[in-house]
Amino acid sequence: MHFQVLKLILWSKAGHPPRIVNFEPGMVNVISGASKTGKSAVIPIIDYCLASGKCNIPVGTIRKACSWFGIVIQTIEGQKLLARREPGDAKQTGDMMLLESNEIKAFSELPVKNITSEGVKRVLNRLSALSNLDLDPNSDSGFNSRVSFRDLTAFMFQPQYIIANPAALYFNADTTEHREKLKAIFPYVLGALTADMLAAKWEIDKLQRQLRRREAELNAMRSSVRTWQIEAEGWIKQAIELGFVPANTLIPDKWPDILDLLRTITESSSRTAQPSVTSIEIMLVELQRLREMEREAAAELSDHRQRLNEIQRLIDSSNSYGSAIQIQRERLDVANWIEALVERSDDPIVALGGGGRRKLEALREALVGVELQLRSQPSLSDAFNRERLRLRGSVEQGTAKLSAVRQQTILLERRSDEARAATFRSDRIERFLGRLEQAIQLYDRTEENSDLPSEIESIRALIFEQRKLYSEGQVRHKQSSALKIVENYASTIIGNLDAEWPEAPIEILVEDLSVRVIHKDRSDYLWEIGSGANWLAYHVAVILALQRYFLNDVGHPVPGFIVLDQPSQVYFPRGFDSEHVSEFGRTRDQDILAIRSVFRALGAEVTRAKGRMQAIVLDHAGPDVWGSIPGVILAQEWRGNNKLVPREWLDIPSDEY
Repeated sequence: MHFQVLKLILWSKAGHPPRIVNFEPGMVNVISGASKTGKSAVIPIIDYCLASGKCNIPVGTIRKACSWFGIVIQTIEGQKLLARREPGDAKQTGDMMLLESNEIKAFSELPVKNITSEGVKRVLNRLSALSNLDLDPNSDSGFNSRVSFRDLTAFMFQPQYIIANPAALYFNADTTEHREKLKAIFPYVLGALTADMLAAKWEIDKLQRQLRRREAELNAMRSSVRTWQIEAEGWIKQAIELGFVPANTLIPDKWPDILDLLRTITESSSRTAQPSVTSIEIMLVELQRLREMEREAAAELSDHRQRLNEIQRLIDSSNSYGSAIQIQRERLDVANWIEALVERSDDPIVALGGGGRRKLEALREALVGVELQLRSQPSLSDAFNRERLRLRGSVEQGTAKLSAVRQQTILLERRSDEARAATFRSDRIERFLGRLEQAIQLYDRTEENSDLPSEIESIRALIFEQRKLYSEGQVRHKQSSALKIVENYASTIIGNLDAEWPEAPIEILVEDLSVRVIHKDRSDYLWEIGSGANWLAYHVAVILALQRYFLNDVGHPVPGFIVLDQPSQVYFPRGFDSEHVSEFGRTRDQDILAIRSVFRALGAEVTRAKGRMQAIVLDHAGPDVWGSIPGVILAQEWRGNNKLVPREWLDIPSDEY
């Protein structure tokens, strides 16, 4: 993808003229400067203007002073200005402005929103000619969604925290979401999975779904036909029983003859087999008489059961009444006890003045009445019990009678199956003919769909043709071949960098998103290797090797554009103006030579690309370090009061700026 950044633009909140940083296309543009001059904000600004999901521009001076951020990019369609509003306290804003022209010159006016970040993403996706299809038609995971231009930024930016990171080789690969998506898109960016192959993959998936449906239909039809053919002999036997064909008819052996016979049967009607019930009339009359007897016996049995239930309730009530009388008697029996005391003692309770003896006599009279009730209660219970026993016998007799009638009915019904069959034969005939006709229609439809096997073969042939364009094995093979090429490119680049094993081949690992150094007796992952110089060397070598590989394809979707932030931090962590203490035990000149090797590798790649690749390097190092290297130029030098954000934009004294 032809993509070069021509300008980086900041618009002031205070109304000052915009700050414009120019870049040369097809070159390594170096912004050299001291710490806290805004160098490390360049990558977040470019990323934000390319519709990132979050504004990572540092809060503080830049966010307070700027209202909009923008870049001018050169594309195959001409120049485009992408500007995005400063989000304030929000994480990001979708307010953007897009201008398109052969050459964009005017930047004095404050941008006005005319598009959203989602719209800009669609424009960038179109420019990179990315496929609109998801990577996996059967996956619901967002990692297998379509490749977006935003995914390709992993190969464009090397921020300060990534460029010498042993655990992360690519931009944003330090988060799980971006790691998984990057692993998923790697076959696509390596050309192992092209847009045509992806379309073939989707076509294969669609054809396979069609194939499964057609095979299921065919299997269901064949199963139905086999079942129906097995039942065909039963259909003919039922036809013989119903009188459609003579009883001595022989069932054909061949299926076409069986089918012809069944078609002939469906042309019959119930009138051709009308039955007569004269011979079975006596059984029908007897069956009716038994059913009437069954009804009467059931009614009589129900009456006896009802009376038996009522008698049982009366007996239960009588027993409850007798228990209550007995309790009264026991309570009144105290009168006899008091009478005995009166006769044999002068107890003061007995010698009650006035009506004491009269009250005692009243208690005794009540006791006599209760005892009379108790003597009459047993005779009442006996009468109820006798009636209950009689009714129980009647119920047992009624049950036996009903069972006998029902048994006779069952026996007669068994003997009268033929009678009942004859009575309802007309209905059976109509139902039989309907079912037989429906079965033949089903078979005919199956015969009409006899081209289904040929359709299945046609689908299989289409799948075979599509598999010539796409297969998992083909993708793995092409990816492996592409990685070998990139690894060879990286090995030649590493040989010119300050690596500990410049001659050792490397292996690029997609699953781990890292590299492994291959020795004769062992292999070491990047995170297993010590020294920031090694980490820097492999980062630079892999990124440049991938860019060289991408540029081999004129229409490759990954932009020929990279930004590196402070590669010299490995050797000069405090900058070039501070006292130099090399952690490698080397002199300042030796460390400068190591840094020059990085710039030399960058210059060699942009020179090789012949204007199709652009690099931006943000570093402390000035021209005295990397000067006179072909392809490397000074774009800006930010020192003293010259910074990304002009001093006049800020309301602070010059000595504090």
